[in-house]
Amino acid sequence: MEPKTTPQSTPVPHRTAEGGDAGSPGGTRPNIVFILTDDHAAHAISAYSGRVNSTPNLDRIAAQGARLDSLYCTNSICTPSRATILSGTYSHINGAATIYSGFDYRVRTFPQVLHDCGYRTSLFGKWHLGHEERNDPQGFDEWRIYRGQGEYNDPVMYGIDADGERVDAVVPGYATDTVTDLALDWLDRTQAEDPESPFCLLLHHKAPHRNWIPHPRHADLYPLETIPEPDTLFDDHATMSRAVREVRMSIADDLTENDLKQPLPPELQGAENREARTRRNYQIYMRDYLQTIQAIDDSTGRVLAELESHGLAENTIVVYTSDQGFFLGDHGWFDKRLMFDQSLQMPMMVRWPATIPAGTVIDELATNVDLAATLLDACGIDPEETLPDQQGRSLLPLLDGTADDTTRATWPDAMYYRYWEHEDPSHDAPAHYGIRTATHKLIHYYGDGMGAPGASDAIREAEWEMYDLVADPAELTNIVDDPSHAGTRAELERRLAALQDQVGDRPYEGPDTPRPEWGR
Repeated sequence: MEPKTTPQSTPVPHRTAEGGDAGSPGGTRPNIVFILTDDHAAHAISAYSGRVNSTPNLDRIAAQGARLDSLYCTNSICTPSRATILSGTYSHINGAATIYSGFDYRVRTFPQVLHDCGYRTSLFGKWHLGHEERNDPQGFDEWRIYRGQGEYNDPVMYGIDADGERVDAVVPGYATDTVTDLALDWLDRTQAEDPESPFCLLLHHKAPHRNWIPHPRHADLYPLETIPEPDTLFDDHATMSRAVREVRMSIADDLTENDLKQPLPPELQGAENREARTRRNYQIYMRDYLQTIQAIDDSTGRVLAELESHGLAENTIVVYTSDQGFFLGDHGWFDKRLMFDQSLQMPMMVRWPATIPAGTVIDELATNVDLAATLLDACGIDPEETLPDQQGRSLLPLLDGTADDTTRATWPDAMYYRYWEHEDPSHDAPAHYGIRTATHKLIHYYGDGMGAPGASDAIREAEWEMYDLVADPAELTNIVDDPSHAGTRAELERRLAALQDQVGDRPYEGPDTPRPEWGR
């Protein structure tokens, strides 16, 4: 599908809650601070579970605003999810299907729309949407981004400074802290120069991405042997498909010396020591992962304090989310990519005191496709007019409490997922698509890379999985071939086909299935 475009220089009329033009002197447009982390699982935020760590500043956003409990990504890997968040489109529309893809710059994003509507806009931190000039961030007054994944310490950052000049230099210090410094410096300057104009600040952290290097100030947190193990740490994957059994995400065997910062002792090597090795690796991995999150929590506290010091807290939308979930020893794995819930679920908390009642909890199903429409709608801008490609649904009625019983009763109760990076070089995760409802999940591992950038050319035998999320919330038992569930499977296959058609994707029908035009 070819993306439709709106000329970037064209001002876009938009509305306010008062019914007037938001660009008028009487308009009260909210500011936006959008904090995005990399691989932060919801179950590593104490507002969600409190089981493994404490995140008091992140919890403040949820307590003073809303927590979304059923938000899912539509392709659980960094580049695709980030492209979807910005544009409100699925991977087959925006072209960023894998981490080896570049975002199709012709597909507009919500920051571009906000910039055209008079917002001051900035981006600091991780971009990861291609590093050719045509993939540079668009629609920002100022931006500084990492090269690739970026480094935890003394990262190189390049971009456009306040004078419109190109910059490219090492930024000394710990990445989580320095990107926060850059963002808050921009906010201070913005308020000093033009306090009347609304702003949109994107603060994109590297953490807690692999290889999880914490700041020394958190070295005493979460000591080894104190972190609770997940119930499924020793899942044997007995009923899962061959494709899933062969992924390389094992806590026991696939974490490297670089990940763990120390060699594996000889007494833990070998199949006979796998249980002990799993327990040892899990503790080291989780300690470092959780310590990197603590710096994010520190950063979030600084951001909230800065907004309060400028008197901006009441009418600023603060969003905290991650590009996808992450396995924290669940099923014995680390990483993401697969359609199991720990990988699929994104945390998201939103604070907007002027509009969102404190302590709101949203159970309705939503996806990262919905975020662009939600933010534009919250700013009084029609997403359908200004983002012509976007495929999402605004979550604002759920956030502000205006959704009536009919809206809630007719809210979508199923979501579509597709992972394109077949047998990727690092983890061998298979290409697959599927449907998740409130009660079930159906997944098709169709065994073909479809020419997606970075995907293997290997053709594998197709396989299916199905899980009953009510009877089996841990997703341990694949029931796809159980005759007693044949009716449910048939209904899910019908609904999956309908969802594919709705979003403009198509089912896999063999090696001759038409392939998307990657790399436009």
